[in-house]
Amino acid sequence: MTAAASPRGPIVAGAASLAVRQPVTGPRSQARVIAVRPAAVYLELPPASDEPRVLVLTAARTSRPPNAIAISPGGPDPFAAAEMTGECWIGRGVVQASQLTVRVLRWWDPSPVLGPLSRARLEQGAAALHRACASADQGPSLAGHDDPAALAACCAEGDLAGAVEAAERMVGLGPGLAPSGDNMISGLLLALRLLGGAIPGGTRAVWLADWLGAAVTSDASQRTTSLGATLLHCAAHGQATAEVAAVLRGLAGQEPLAAAARTLLASGQPPGADLGSGADLAWGLVAGCRAALALAQPPR
Repeated sequence: MTAAASPRGPIVAGAASLAVRQPVTGPRSQARVIAVRPAAVYLELPPASDEPRVLVLTAARTSRPPNAIAISPGGPDPFAAAEMTGECWIGRGVVQASQLTVRVLRWWDPSPVLGPLSRARLEQGAAALHRACASADQGPSLAGHDDPAALAACCAEGDLAGAVEAAERMVGLGPGLAPSGDNMISGLLLALRLLGGAIPGGTRAVWLADWLGAAVTSDASQRTTSLGATLLHCAAHGQATAEVAAVLRGLAGQEPLAAAARTLLASGQPPGADLGSGADLAWGLVAGCRAALALAQPPR
């Protein structure tokens, strides 16, 4: 659908993530712009709102986070036409960001379906992803911190208390709209829930994801940025960026892993973030894969 002229500015069609269905279809609520990046606009609902509080309008063919509404291609660039200085509203199937109006006509699911997965397949995929991470130009942003390794070790041992302590020290750690610590935790949670839940005997991995996700999201709004809190909430519910979902499918053998890993490692997640954020997510996925495999081992 091409953009159409109106007295207020362009009206375009959008495809929204199911993660943001409640605020998009619910009563009309006022929002505010918290950031504008090339091909992305970040809108925040009031503090009293339920998660997800931050929604992202993204241009077609750009990175698509789990809280995104992707604008349909065609016609003039709606971001260039809109000046994000006026009122913003979300609800009743419409997102109005100043002069830009997006009508949500389609929905997409940010939770990849991975299906039954053999232990051997995940072991092979996890090793390949680790090699890709280790050889990438961009390493994890928290390479000098002890907590990522502590979190990974506690998760692999099934030590919930230790994992919660390490994760709570990482929430909000690092600069940017979505801090580095949040990205690593998100990758770990996604791997535990989605890959751990797909392999035989993965019940403990899902259990750990449930409790760890609940712990890091309970007061995330007080410990990290509003976008970081929203993305942690999404990860705790198994909702991933398009680039992370591609890597998860690659780990499950559903599509080529090498290409998906390269794309994630070279990306900034979410749109407009520092390039290292894709690497943080990838290293979190590696830690989550290893923990899921360790927890799925039969008891001795």
